[in-house]
Amino acid sequence: MKLEGKVALVTGGGRGIGRGIALALAAEGADIAVVDTDLVDNEYNQYGVVEVHGFEAAQTVVAEIQGLGRRAMAVQADVTKWDQVQSMVQKAVEELGRIDISVHNAGVISVMPVEEMTEAAYDLVMDVNVKGVFLCCKAVIPQMKEQGGGKIINTASIGGKNGFATLAHYCASKFAVVGFTNCLAKEVARDNITVNAICPGIVRTAMWDLLADLWKQPGETVEQSWQRHLEALIPQGRAQTPADMGALAVFFATNDNVTGQAFNIDGGTELH
Repeated sequence: MKLEGKVALVTGGGRGIGRGIALALAAEGADIAVVDTDLVDNEYNQYGVVEVHGFEAAQTVVAEIQGLGRRAMAVQADVTKWDQVQSMVQKAVEELGRIDISVHNAGVISVMPVEEMTEAAYDLVMDVNVKGVFLCCKAVIPQMKEQGGGKIINTASIGGKNGFATLAHYCASKFAVVGFTNCLAKEVARDNITVNAICPGIVRTAMWDLLADLWKQPGETVEQSWQRHLEALIPQGRAQTPADMGALAVFFATNDNVTGQAFNIDGGTELH
């Protein structure tokens, strides 16, 4: 196994892409700290509620990882809160010994034109998607320097390279992650730390369930809307999966000379 003896931390690890990444790293031998939260500051997110039950989901993922024979722990943390992020890193190191791979995947989305966008909606997306990545990187870098190196993996999006109407705040947040990743890679390269970003395409998670619901045509079901968007946007004709994102995370976690990159996994997606 490629990651035997390594320890990974994955934020937003309770569901969707985060779960796929956590399981992929564990399958390659890594022990995992699965980070998520049960509460967000406001309901401008893909779940449409404040109570999102993420930590509860993380505990289920921990059981799955332990079933693979790896050590795992669940950590509840809001990645927008510096004290909680520091505590998250401390708990992972205390229980699992180190952090070799830190995956910053927690993210939220909402949909609205700029003219109708509220400050609360804008602030939540930017706080979780951008500030959360910044705080997690800031917290884990000293630990990685002390260990002699590490791998940082941030989740961006194809929306971090191409704009999309009614998603200006989300796309802005992901453009920021791509730029931040490239800059940070240059800062910590001599410390034997690589920093890269995963740019998922169209993955059937709660985010895309929301989009398919909002963008369905009259008379369409959510499932029909999903299939229509899949066929219209992806030349390969198939959706990407959390396991696909996990495979890229493994690649980043096992390559010492790849840094500052933002790789698409999108089936050639054509955004309109």
